[in-house]
Amino acid sequence: MNHPHRLIYDFKKQNKKTIWKHLSAMAENYVVYSEHIKGIAPHLENNDIYAYTLSNDLVLVCVDLNVKEEELADEERFYDEPPLYFSQTSHRVSPVWKLSQAMKQISEKLVSIEHDYWNVWGVLLSGSHFLNAEDMQGVWEAMHITVIDQLTTIRRHKIEVNNDLGIPSGIEFRECLKDLLTPKPEQSDETNESNESHDNGAFDEDFQALLDDFIKRMDSEIVDTDEKSDEEETTEAHDDDELDNDWSLDDDGPFDTDDPLANIDLPTGNIEQNGNISVRVKILPPMANPREELDKLVGCKDIKKRIDELLALTTYNKMLRESFPGAKQHEVSLHSIFFGRPGTGKTTVCKIFGSLLREAGALSKGHVVVADRGTFIGTLWGDEERSVRQVLEKAKGGVLMIDEAYLLNGKHDNDPGRLVIQLLMELLADETQRDIAVVLCGYKEPMQKLLDMNPGLHSRFPNRFEFTDFTVDELLEITKRRLSEYEYQFTQPAWQKFKEVINSAYQVRDPQSWGNARFVANQLERIYIQHAQRCVKEPPKDKAQIRVLIPDDITPIEVPRPKPRIGF
Repeated sequence: MNHPHRLIYDFKKQNKKTIWKHLSAMAENYVVYSEHIKGIAPHLENNDIYAYTLSNDLVLVCVDLNVKEEELADEERFYDEPPLYFSQTSHRVSPVWKLSQAMKQISEKLVSIEHDYWNVWGVLLSGSHFLNAEDMQGVWEAMHITVIDQLTTIRRHKIEVNNDLGIPSGIEFRECLKDLLTPKPEQSDETNESNESHDNGAFDEDFQALLDDFIKRMDSEIVDTDEKSDEEETTEAHDDDELDNDWSLDDDGPFDTDDPLANIDLPTGNIEQNGNISVRVKILPPMANPREELDKLVGCKDIKKRIDELLALTTYNKMLRESFPGAKQHEVSLHSIFFGRPGTGKTTVCKIFGSLLREAGALSKGHVVVADRGTFIGTLWGDEERSVRQVLEKAKGGVLMIDEAYLLNGKHDNDPGRLVIQLLMELLADETQRDIAVVLCGYKEPMQKLLDMNPGLHSRFPNRFEFTDFTVDELLEITKRRLSEYEYQFTQPAWQKFKEVINSAYQVRDPQSWGNARFVANQLERIYIQHAQRCVKEPPKDKAQIRVLIPDDITPIEVPRPKPRIGF
């Protein structure tokens, strides 16, 4: 197929599973000129822009590093004010509108120098989740912009360009816009070292840029979760995949992906309880290398062993089916109970569990649907049954994780949570519900009461995994791994002080409220902020010190202690 505007046409077809490979293919394509631009003033002066040109077609790809869990998009201006996007806690100027203004600015520049007419298209890559993206597609299309959101790993991707001025469209593009755009300078390490000794102003700018990036990351991270943000563990289209360097604009597309995860059709996250209420559940996609992730987990020795045992029997059943199609197979229930307190890694293990079962052939998709009591309990008669059926349908092929499942075991006989449990057991008894694993999670004591009050759960959920509190040594190992993500280093005195803080907190912890890995994450967040404030007040003379944590950066946070008993 030879489309008249193939460059634009192919960018319009991309989605979050294909965009990274497409950008890599663009850098390798010998007929497309690509260039990295560090900002377009005034609207996108703090954004990385990647320009792609072919003939008179120009595509501007804008990277939006703002990562919000959920935002509502709006492109309507209020009087003369720019349109705003709203999250639960804040708002910001529409990144799509800012991109459209930069596109208009460039188009006007091209017209002003009486150059041939260019077709300009924009692509916004965002880490945010725009809740009303489907409703906004027509609006964005009219603005000549393609929006790809929910790129939760956007910070990890490096976009390559060719800067090949031997391509005719590249020469014209640079000549037309040389006084409007400022390319990001490419310098060798030797040049950088030379400049550091003679240009303190450049160092200040570099430091400020680093600090701004740090603040953005701190604003975007949520530490009140098990281990790391689950969605940040996933890579939509991995950079390490091999590229088809022979792709040309005369082909039907850049290439067909051979990544099995890219072809998995994941459900949306909305549950309709009734005509008035819609509940959103979290959908966690399967992992590319679950075995590696399992091996990297700190502690969890017994859990790893139990998972291996279950996988071995599941894989053996698969071998039986393939070798002896008519042979009787062992009955294997995938439904499980996860006992454990917050921060012990239940959500992380659940993701690994689903992905491993997919690789073993026991599940067709391996994704995880995260639900809780609020997912099922509605306001009208029949909401519970509607919700349970919808959630099970979304989890088909993967894992349904019900967090704090013991809350479904209400004190009163007519509590709707008890109906949810009964419905689950009835639906799971259906032989057609084989392609699913249900995992009930929660504190050990109330979960045990739930099992005791509902004898049917014992047979339906035979697999038990207990997540014990991390030891001090394991918490310190988790700390080292988290530090490596930002390439921070403790000085020896600082590391000693941090170990004393963790050990002291561990000794006086309240077992019922201790946060485990979550406590470490909160402690490190406090340290990062203290460190940033210190560096802003007294900028280090040596760049290397920007990532060195000293004892003054460590400010212990309050640890909840056991409440004293009253009486005898």
